[in-house]
Amino acid sequence: MNKHLEVFKALSDKTRVRILLLLMERDLCVCELMFVLKMEQSRVSHQLQVLKNADLVKDEREGKWMIYSISPAKKKVLLTIFDRVIPQLKAAAESQLDKENLGVCLEKDVRRSCRLV
Repeated sequence: MNKHLEVFKALSDKTRVRILLLLMERDLCVCELMFVLKMEQSRVSHQLQVLKNADLVKDEREGKWMIYSISPAKKKVLLTIFDRVIPQLKAAAESQLDKENLGVCLEKDVRRSCRLV
């Protein structure tokens, strides 16, 4: 039961939901999440740690970057939640702005210029 409560706790924060929605689009590093969300590294890293503790996100080293992705074990659950239970999240103005910022981030290749390592 506690593990399930961790998932709900993780989903109770707007920033964490925004991160999950972005990671549903593609795997990202902290620099890219900072760029898209317009937040400082410590805040993004803290939210990622909460998501990791709930087993919603996993990280993997790729060269000098830590790349974050949706945990394969939880992907189906998150798809159900975001698509069926609360589909309004994807359509929200903030989510749409995040998607636009993600496009700019990828166009500018923010990961390549990341200096957090």
